[in-house]
Amino acid sequence: MEPTFWHNRWQTSQTGWHERAVNSLLITHFPSLHVPPGGRVFVPLCGKSLDLGWLLAQGYAVAGAELSELAVTQLFLELGIEPTISEVGRHKHFHGEKIDIFVGDLFELSREVLGPVDAVYDRAALVALPEAMRGQYTTHLKSLTALAPQLVIGYEYDQTVVPGPPFSVTPNELYRHYSNSYTLTPLARIDVPNGLKGKCPATEHVWRLEKRPV
Repeated sequence: MEPTFWHNRWQTSQTGWHERAVNSLLITHFPSLHVPPGGRVFVPLCGKSLDLGWLLAQGYAVAGAELSELAVTQLFLELGIEPTISEVGRHKHFHGEKIDIFVGDLFELSREVLGPVDAVYDRAALVALPEAMRGQYTTHLKSLTALAPQLVIGYEYDQTVVPGPPFSVTPNELYRHYSNSYTLTPLARIDVPNGLKGKCPATEHVWRLEKRPV
């Protein structure tokens, strides 16, 4: 996906992936990661998700990466936080109390710039990327976060009916990307009401990924 695709979607408010409420699967399953109180959670391709506000309200610190500065500006406005903005490497850094969002290309974000994290919440990142980019993404994410535990939410559906995004990511693909470093635990499988975009049946699945013992 070219950056212009995502910029255009934000500028024209074609943001169907942006949920109008906190994701119920996050509320139900995030505690299973056992993130320590005050721990720092990384949300890749975070947009202006209401899930960030929920994580902050639970006492966690939040870090995010997002391509669209418009989305991040709206995020801070909706959170009621006046950010401090600076340039860090190739990214614009929006900072507030317990929140750091890095605007720019996720693949150019380094572990040194991001800083340490205790967990990853991936609801709309892996499924936002076409198959050709998902291997690059998962490899980078593992390095970027030092194999922090993850809560991953994805979709399965007939890709020939709806081209995506969001793209269909099967359990087999998750294992292919992550099983060399993580133990994968399926937490839930839920039929999507009315299917994906009302066009075909779809299943939403939730996984916990934990670093394999050395």
